[in-house]
Amino acid sequence: MSLEPALAAWQSPWLYGPAATVLGLAVGSFLNVVVHRLPLMMERDWTEDIRTYFEDHKPSLPAKAARDLGAALGPDEPLSLVSPRSRCPACRHALSALENIPLLSFAWQRGRCRHCGHAISWRYPVIEALTAGLFLLALLALGPNWQGLTALAFIALLVPLAVIDLDHQLLPDSLSLGLLWLGLLVNLMGVHAALEDAVLGAALGYLSLRAVQLLFRALRGFEGMGGGDAKLLAALGAWSGWQLLPLIAFLAASIGVVVSLIALAATRRGAGERVAFGPYLALAGLAALLQGEALVGFVRDMVN
Repeated sequence: MSLEPALAAWQSPWLYGPAATVLGLAVGSFLNVVVHRLPLMMERDWTEDIRTYFEDHKPSLPAKAARDLGAALGPDEPLSLVSPRSRCPACRHALSALENIPLLSFAWQRGRCRHCGHAISWRYPVIEALTAGLFLLALLALGPNWQGLTALAFIALLVPLAVIDLDHQLLPDSLSLGLLWLGLLVNLMGVHAALEDAVLGAALGYLSLRAVQLLFRALRGFEGMGGGDAKLLAALGAWSGWQLLPLIAFLAASIGVVVSLIALAATRRGAGERVAFGPYLALAGLAALLQGEALVGFVRDMVN
């Protein structure tokens, strides 16, 4: 029996399009958990480190300080990305399988917990729909091949990085470094870039932003950018290669300036307020991975 008809069918967007969309919805549902729980898990790890230090140095602390700190560092419920089951934040009802169906459960419950009526954040269906749309876009841009399939993993790590940074101005190492090493492993086979270009991309991506951070601190006396941004740019370089780093930096800076000006005009917030740069890097890195050469040509023509 020949496999050629099946392989030919797989090349059709009518087949891989729905498959990518359904997979993206499922992955997006899990990414909602990552976005919510990973910062909490990191905070608990930091708290545990403080608790350990507190236990080791308790005799040297004043009695009142020891009591206050001990009360603040009370026992916490175990938490991971898979346990406990998702719950309503208001009534703590554990969600059933029907209440966890991406998009459909939100529509079925009309955006509210069916037990207590508490409003469900629109962020959940937005992240699910966004992930599904990006999965579909990646396969349409790169095709149902190794480039397209590995781009799905790229997106699955990039989305929570962008959202967490937007919420907490934090880029978790577990995601950034995972994205970096995965990019190098993928490019062992030259899927998106030659391995030497990927290694140089990772090194130059980190060192370039790190140099900017050090220069800014020397000139202004405080940190203008977090270390997580340098690690994220290193990860993007590991996927796209060093040749696309200028494009990524240009796009991220341009998007950041435009969004900041719009936000400044709309909200009248102070110009010195800190802004998360991770989402702009993520958007620029995704654009470079999917359409890097076309974008380089477009920017070159625009400049010339």
